[in-house]
Amino acid sequence: MRSVFFHTLGLILAVNILILAGNPAPAEPQHGIAMYGTPVLPHDFVSLPYANPDSPKGGRIVLGVAGSFDSLNPLILKGRAPGDLRYFGYESLMGRNYNEPFSLYALLAESVETDANRTWVEFTLRKEARFSDGSPVTVEDVLWSYETLGTKGHPRYLGAWNKIASAVATGPRKVRFTFNVEDRELALIIGMRPILKKVQWQGKDFAASSLEVPITTAPYVIDEYEASRYLVLKRNPDYWGNDLPLRRGVANLDEIRMEFFADSDVMFEAFKAGEIDLMRESNSAKWDNRYNFPAIQSGEVVKSVIPNLRPSGISGLVMNMRNPVFADWRLREAMMLAFNYEFISQTLNGAGKKRISSYFSNSVLGLIPGPATGQVADLLTPFADDLLPGTLEGYSLPVSDGSERNRKNIRKAMALLKEAGWDVVDGVMQNDAGVPLAFEIVLKQGAGEVQTIVDIYVQSLKRLGIHPAVTVIDSAQYKERTNNYDFDMAFYNRGMSLSPGNEQMLYWGADGVTMPGSRNWMGMNSPAAEAMIENILNAPDQEGFRAATRALDRVLTAGRYVIPIWASGPSNIAHKRELHYPRENLPMYGDWIGFLPDVWWYEE
Repeated sequence: MRSVFFHTLGLILAVNILILAGNPAPAEPQHGIAMYGTPVLPHDFVSLPYANPDSPKGGRIVLGVAGSFDSLNPLILKGRAPGDLRYFGYESLMGRNYNEPFSLYALLAESVETDANRTWVEFTLRKEARFSDGSPVTVEDVLWSYETLGTKGHPRYLGAWNKIASAVATGPRKVRFTFNVEDRELALIIGMRPILKKVQWQGKDFAASSLEVPITTAPYVIDEYEASRYLVLKRNPDYWGNDLPLRRGVANLDEIRMEFFADSDVMFEAFKAGEIDLMRESNSAKWDNRYNFPAIQSGEVVKSVIPNLRPSGISGLVMNMRNPVFADWRLREAMMLAFNYEFISQTLNGAGKKRISSYFSNSVLGLIPGPATGQVADLLTPFADDLLPGTLEGYSLPVSDGSERNRKNIRKAMALLKEAGWDVVDGVMQNDAGVPLAFEIVLKQGAGEVQTIVDIYVQSLKRLGIHPAVTVIDSAQYKERTNNYDFDMAFYNRGMSLSPGNEQMLYWGADGVTMPGSRNWMGMNSPAAEAMIENILNAPDQEGFRAATRALDRVLTAGRYVIPIWASGPSNIAHKRELHYPRENLPMYGDWIGFLPDVWWYEE
């Protein structure tokens, strides 16, 4: 396992060296594009470094999914589509190498070109690119897809579309996008939009939730489904791109079947019974104690640990500042002090998980503890008057003594609440007007471990005279309420990559305060955060990019918006012994997009 880490770390160092040494790509067709310098893989690369080009084709995998679905369109706001369908069911002009942040390689396009200042980007389509019905992918399909997603698709597509001045065909297989802002990442972002078949959607409301099976270019097509119960994807035997370097050793399984469960415990029992083939386990105590059933003892099921070097992201209870109660940072800090992480972690996983310390922790992009220095300080200082305490000076999460009562932190929380105008009267925390400090914690049905975390947290809050209501709702209601920010506190999970960019504005930008469906669940409106994102997008080099990301990490962490729990760490995966993956060259993102089941194969 150590060799895997050192191999991946060496790859990161090589990537960074190439990024720092490279020059902007010339305005001529290239096989790939990088944010800084040139892509690592040469024009004649054989396969992705973490794929086995000789892996056999065939077999199937049955995956368990917690939740339900009532739509087959993952590209819009309405409805509940299977989350993985966006990745298994669609292709883009460019594709990723998940061992290389901020680089893309030609997929539906055969080449990409841009100017030195990234004011435009042009793609040339492959002649052989085909939809699953055998029809060719045309420039018209591409232009229609971009406009439709940008105007009728999920809000995540809106930001990039608004930065496009023009999108035009410059040849039978060429399309050019010209930008109206300075944003070096746009040339990459534009290459990653899913391409749709225009004819399929003519005369139909694309934005309406639908169970219509999409016609796409991907290796897999939807074979059969029953809403909220199962979805079967079959490998297209006539898939057009089998010989592409990006596809060698990828999409090896003939069938991917997803079984949907309302409860994670029920899903685990189904795994034990052999009804599903693979189970991810995030709880280290359960991994050590529950995964010893007969199929594991006999070797029919094996346990694998997949390391990663990706940022921790943020997982925890988010406080919605649209509720005036949470608008005061002192109250949010009091909520964090009352959250007895050390006791919760010991109770649920034997203290076997490291806590998330910041949004980009566990990576080179994470904030460096202590006072801000160098470029980070230079970026933040103009906003000093508006930054919350700890942003420049350094902020760290509260730490308890591990006892259930958490007396020291409860006293600190009580003092902050009094400072903010709250006090306990007759056992109830209330303000000067006698209004109780009340709020609702909204959870999704089948939350399992999260429900237990909240139960312990509620008991801690009662020591402060705070009695929150806990509401458990089904996944459809949960999506509806969170899309419209109709909650006070909820469980929030947002992954981060080693190549943050435009998506950060969707996560933390002020537009998300009122725009439904953004990831800005906390309702933050921070000019400093938006300025750091702009610096991320236009950093001239890797050093400036890292400084801007670390500065953003400080703004987010000291904002006290989310009460974080533990980082995922290495992925614990139990799976049928017939399922295999390349063990020598794991992607730096580990068990994330592009790995499972993408490069796995079936072999008895």
